[in-house]
Amino acid sequence: MGQGKVSSRTALLAGATGLIGRALLPLLEKSEVYSLVHVLVRRAVSGIEAHPKVTFQTVDFAHLPQPFPKVDDVYIALGTTIKVAGSEAAFRQVDFDFVVNTARAARAAGARRLAIVSALGADANSRVFYNRVKGDMQASVAGLGYESVVIAQPSLLMGDRAALGQPVRSGEVWATRIFTPVMWMVPKGVRPIQASAVASAMLAATLSGKPGLRIMSSGQMQARPR
Repeated sequence: MGQGKVSSRTALLAGATGLIGRALLPLLEKSEVYSLVHVLVRRAVSGIEAHPKVTFQTVDFAHLPQPFPKVDDVYIALGTTIKVAGSEAAFRQVDFDFVVNTARAARAAGARRLAIVSALGADANSRVFYNRVKGDMQASVAGLGYESVVIAQPSLLMGDRAALGQPVRSGEVWATRIFTPVMWMVPKGVRPIQASAVASAMLAATLSGKPGLRIMSSGQMQARPR
């Protein structure tokens, strides 16, 4: 189904306060495919204008509400860092438990398509804890029975975290400063990518209607050097 065809499909977005989630929300609002967008958040959200399509619900992702909203398409952009979370266990709770819990609950409520944010290097067999958690998450959501699963694996993200009230990530800042002047020389697969490009790619891949599992790298989500 193309994005220009009016439909009564509903979407769910979890993680609307992050760089990618904040970029996804207006795309879902503008899409004629969706007549309603449910947004799950962990705390009250500021700086987002009300929209007639959008319903916000504050939830505990460890104990999701029942009944769960009935939706067609699910977009999950939940994530943190070990530094922000405070420990490896707290990081895994957000990036694995909360993500898989949401995907599983939505599937049980009838959702058919899933788009999810992972990371470059995700690998369930990795010696790196961060990459291993992401890989475990990918394997878990791929086995939930969705008709279509889109997994975005961006490299370092570019975007204004400070404007969203998030801690600035020094690695992203330095990567942007170093790579921007020579971006054309950096392989697409590891090139820093704008959060908005990731959001657009996730939406387009989900609306394409292609069944099965699709994993997208930064190179596939940005057409040309910036």
